[in-house]
Amino acid sequence: MNEFAVARALHVLAVVLWIGGVAFVTAVLLPAVRRHVSGPERLEFFDRIERRFAWQSRMTTLLAGISGFWMTAHFGLWPRFTQVEFWWMHAMVLVWVIFTLMLFVLEPLVLHRWLQRRNQRDPEGTFALVERLHWLLLAISLITVAGAVAGSHGGMWWG
Repeated sequence: MNEFAVARALHVLAVVLWIGGVAFVTAVLLPAVRRHVSGPERLEFFDRIERRFAWQSRMTTLLAGISGFWMTAHFGLWPRFTQVEFWWMHAMVLVWVIFTLMLFVLEPLVLHRWLQRRNQRDPEGTFALVERLHWLLLAISLITVAGAVAGSHGGMWWG
């Protein structure tokens, strides 16, 4: 197997685990927490469970970024960022940057405390906000995955 095949396989596995985890949290875990836990305990319960996924999210996000950068650099794919038909490469970088900032910077340094304070004043609104943000991130991620799969196999959407 050549090095590109290995890098691509690692990249796809990382994305499957990463975005699959986002899908599980968004479509399964959050609705279950909403249904079975009430009031301010909702966010606290969700936070305790989601923290168990943090290591997986961080590691798979890092692996996706490293493998994606390696493939782009090693195979000279930088010119694709100047062509509109490769919009999905821009989208992959954007989604990766958003999640990397969320997982490594914003959540541990800002969002966790901010959400806890907000939850004390408005538990329903805070949990609804968390749900909406997860759905938004999942939607952006799935559009990007669909575009990347189609684009890397010759399909050109919006280009």
